Amino acid sequence: MRYNAMLRHVILPGSTTSSKSLCVTRALATKRSTNAEEADEAELAAARKWLANLNPDTIPRNLCDITFSRSSGPGGQNVNKVSSKTTLRLPTTSLLPLLPPLLHPAVLASRYYAPNTSSLVLQADESRKQGENVTACFRRLHEVILQAGREVVPGETSVEQRKRVEGLQKAEAAGRRRMKEFQSKKKSARRGGGGGRDE
Repeated sequence: MRYNAMLRHVILPGSTTSSKSLCVTRALATKRSTNAEEADEAELAAARKWLANLNPDTIPRNLCDITFSRSSGPGGQNVNKVSSKTTLRLPTTSLLPLLPPLLHPAVLASRYYAPNTSSLVLQADESRKQGENVTACFRRLHEVILQAGREVVPGETSVEQRKRVEGLQKAEAAGRRRMKEFQSKKKSARRGGGGGRDE
């Protein structure tokens, strides 16, 4: 909004747009774009820090609905007597406010997302003990969130990588300048040659 107000002062409706006004407009647009990029970098840095501190134990257990049922997994006859299969349901309305906004689309695209209940649904029945299956469900939930982070949050660029990219960008810019100079000389030569033939 602040930049829009400044633009209204620079170019008034119905007035003739001068080259000076255009320069100021471009400068403001560039500044707005730069600020947006800085905000994106800050958001990425915050997401990286958040993901680095995440582990299965930091996920609030009270947000999840955990139920048990009989399993057909390992355990012999015991699986028919003990409800050890664990199902964890976590409403996204409770989860998403805790996550960096960048992760939201990837979490909702997860194969564990159930649109009909707007929840993440994970199951575990590897063990005949309920507690171990609960732990397995939270490990899987942790992995779902980490995978969402891997999909949308790139790793930090190292100093060496940044230098390499800067070097490539400078080489590309130098190549463009040389090509422009070459094209300019060709045009000048053609104009000079044409003038000589007319005489």
